[in-house]
Amino acid sequence: MHDPRGQFESVRAMAATLTRTDEVCLLNFLGEDSDFVRLSRGRMRQAGHVLHSELRVCLIRDRRQTQGACTLTHDLTHNRSRLEKLFSELRLQLDFVHDDPYLLYATAVCSTEDNRHFDLPDSEHALTEILAAADGLDLVGLWANGTLYRGFANSLGQTNWFSTGSFHLDSSCHVDNGQSVKLGYAGQAWQSEDLRRAVGRVREHLEVLYRPPKALAPGRYRAFLAPQALGEILGLAGWGGFSLKSLRTQHTPLIKLMRHEKALHPSVTLVEEHARGLNPQFTSSGFPKPHAVCLIESGRSVDCLADQRSAAEFGIALNAETETPMSLVMESGRLPMSSDLLEELETGLYISNLWYCNFSDRHDCRVTATTRFACFWVEGGTLQAPITTMRMDETLYHLLGDGLAGLTAERQLIIDPGTYEWRSTTSMLLSGALIDGLTFTM
Repeated sequence: MHDPRGQFESVRAMAATLTRTDEVCLLNFLGEDSDFVRLSRGRMRQAGHVLHSELRVCLIRDRRQTQGACTLTHDLTHNRSRLEKLFSELRLQLDFVHDDPYLLYATAVCSTEDNRHFDLPDSEHALTEILAAADGLDLVGLWANGTLYRGFANSLGQTNWFSTGSFHLDSSCHVDNGQSVKLGYAGQAWQSEDLRRAVGRVREHLEVLYRPPKALAPGRYRAFLAPQALGEILGLAGWGGFSLKSLRTQHTPLIKLMRHEKALHPSVTLVEEHARGLNPQFTSSGFPKPHAVCLIESGRSVDCLADQRSAAEFGIALNAETETPMSLVMESGRLPMSSDLLEELETGLYISNLWYCNFSDRHDCRVTATTRFACFWVEGGTLQAPITTMRMDETLYHLLGDGLAGLTAERQLIIDPGTYEWRSTTSMLLSGALIDGLTFTM
């Protein structure tokens, strides 16, 4: 039987016997128990299950540190052998590395256990529902579902344990003219009605994709950004945007906001909610995280994210594992998310997703991206036609500032579908945004 907690406790005990009196050892355990299924043409094509455990070791002597990792098995003797070899290699490296001026780790013992309650679906049952809802559609994508485990321990007596779970469907539905609509559904508790509503919206969009596309001239258009599209922009802005290090070195794209030279719309509040996300409330160096860090409140910059190295360098309290948001939450607005939203838009663009998002002017947080698929011209409050590919170029201070006409009351949970090495634990809970004048350059 798979027992990640028991596996963690066994290697923790092994590491305790391998750590010398003049050393400090930090352990980080990563575990995953996940189903993966590839879908194509509305059918299951490839299914697999992954059990994966890894131990990351940081060995410290005075102000020097070295790090390494090993994959764990269910054979205790094998794990012991791997750990002994890793400790020997790290100990040799300690003789050659320089002192680390920003070395920082928890010395006050703060042990915790947090097993999140979640209601993950049985993958077979969920996929049966997905394929039934998408019957007749050319559905292509990936399903992932399962439990994630994280553990921390040090040679000072601290132990922390965390488990959570999530599922996500990252897919698209294609039509024979080369167009497609993204279909994403993610969460921690399965809701059949939410799935059916998402598929129903996709079917409505697919019908419009068969119509001749409308070519628009460059210029400014009233537009609605769906949560996924807004997530692309905020994900880019979070790349150094909320970092204390980037602020102190003046590299943050939000420098004008953080200096209070500019502000966003008063309805914009963004919070890094550690307690709500898919990551543990302890860092890889053993520090507890606050429940939440308010980054922007009522359009004004409030706080930055400070990891252990920035905390050591600038002498402030640590409040995050990384200085990029991992569980970003936007305060909801008042706009409807149903067909009433199109009436609010009246005439303009409905943008489901954005691609190739990047900075065109980092200092002014000016973002460029392309529309590609499932972006529509709206007239009279109804979808009229798909638009040809256009390039957006706009500053965040207009998108979420003087150009923001409203945010939707309904928010969408977006879980990063990345599965490189491990399933990603980055998530965002976002509204859609109605923009009064979005610039398109081509």
